Amino acid sequence: MKKITKAVFPVAGMGSRFLPATKATAKEMLPVVDKPLIQYAVEEAVAAGITDMVFITGRHKRAIEDHFDKAYELEASLEANGKTELLRMVQSVVPKHVNCIYIRQAEPLGLGHAVLCARPVVQEEPFAVLLADDLIDATPSVVKQMVAVYNEHQCSVLGVQDVPRAHTRQYGIVSATHLAPNVEKVHGIVEKPSPDVAPSTLAVVGRYILTPRIFHHLEHVQPGSGGEIQLTDGIAALLTEEQLLAYRFEGERYDCGSKLGYLQAQVAYGLKHEELRAGFSAYLKKVCDAG
Repeated sequence: MKKITKAVFPVAGMGSRFLPATKATAKEMLPVVDKPLIQYAVEEAVAAGITDMVFITGRHKRAIEDHFDKAYELEASLEANGKTELLRMVQSVVPKHVNCIYIRQAEPLGLGHAVLCARPVVQEEPFAVLLADDLIDATPSVVKQMVAVYNEHQCSVLGVQDVPRAHTRQYGIVSATHLAPNVEKVHGIVEKPSPDVAPSTLAVVGRYILTPRIFHHLEHVQPGSGGEIQLTDGIAALLTEEQLLAYRFEGERYDCGSKLGYLQAQVAYGLKHEELRAGFSAYLKKVCDAG
């Protein structure tokens, strides 16, 4: 049984929904309280025992590489000024046993193409895919939960949750039947169906465990709108020859690809923050009372 040691982070997207904030800043570097979205995603993967982080980057994404690189000048300054707690925080952004690998996606040709770009590093191993836009607060981490499902069933696993039927056109939607607690056997998957034809309300939400066979199918997927290769189409093709499971993860998801979801995450994580929660809670109460 091959252990899952690699996680792929597609981070080449433009982040147009957050313009002008993302005009010169990677959307994955937008902070929730005091950490960028991409760091939360990496920490989730690390908590699942993953050691190789593969970032599929694009233009204007250098900030991500800089964030996970060693900051010699900053660390020297913090050490010289006796700021040991801040120094520890900076040095722990990437644990020493973790490797960061960067692959440039030359053109924004879709999520499926971004995953395909990881093939030279992943090769013939199962791997995780995390979309940093989906911030999920869970213990144990969602990827760790999904790795446990993979280890038991030895097949690809999709992280899913029920969404309002009116929202099905925003997600890949699966048709599935119950297999075990929180685990469904997938029979079909369709990209962004309208509510009247959606096979269910079970939506794929930015967490995947995939077998390496997905690369073969992504190579043969026909590009869709805008010339993009959809990961959903590759998964649908994979389903014709391998078992595929959907896992109803335990945790609270915040859609930080939307402004509302991003603000909700700020509030939720602000109320959890050890240094801020008392003062922030009092402020929110004051605002609510005034409203």
